[in-house]
Amino acid sequence: MSVAHLVHTYGYAAVFVLVAVESLGIPLPGETALVAAGTYAGLHPGKLSIAAVFAVAAAAAILGDTTGYWIGDKGGYRLLYRYGRYVRLDEPKIKVAKYLFDRRGGTVVFFGRFVSVLRTYAAFLAGTTRMRYRRFLVFNASGGVVWSALYAFLAYDAGSFLSHASTPFEIAFASAAVVAIGAGLLVARRRMSVLVERAEAAYPGPLAPPGERDSGRAAAPGREDGSSAR
Repeated sequence: MSVAHLVHTYGYAAVFVLVAVESLGIPLPGETALVAAGTYAGLHPGKLSIAAVFAVAAAAAILGDTTGYWIGDKGGYRLLYRYGRYVRLDEPKIKVAKYLFDRRGGTVVFFGRFVSVLRTYAAFLAGTTRMRYRRFLVFNASGGVVWSALYAFLAYDAGSFLSHASTPFEIAFASAAVVAIGAGLLVARRRMSVLVERAEAAYPGPLAPPGERDSGRAAAPGREDGSSAR
């Protein structure tokens, strides 16, 4: 069953569940659901309200991330160490997360909403790395609202445009936009490989077992605003 079919059949409920569960830390196509709902609202005015799509996605993103944060806070590192590889969060990606959160935790929470891997795990990792909750909440809420607005309304405009596109020029223009988005995703993947190299250089060797990690090691230097403190 496709995401588009779920959105067409269940509407706002499909958007809420997929976005919330993805934000919670389970790799489901939440962003795809948001884009599909926004596009559907543009193609079929009156069947879905774009304002409601935006509001539902923003609420789901914030609530899902908050739940993910508390799960990470209560036992995230132990879970990652033992089972992370089963959800595509292997050791190199855990090191990338540590590398980023040790340096720019708030920035990661905000902009992580726009990156596929971080969107799924940023909140969980914020809890795991013991980022202060009030600081997390500010960046989480702002990121969720901006992300939902950007994707919902851009998709809505694209759907509205395509519903009226009748000339070959208009269709070619829309196709070029899709190609540009694909190119942007390729650049993001290359950036990820650079982060993997930097994280390995910063934390060489295997990850510390949970018992050693929880025994009171000092926070890494350079962490923004002391975000690991409680």
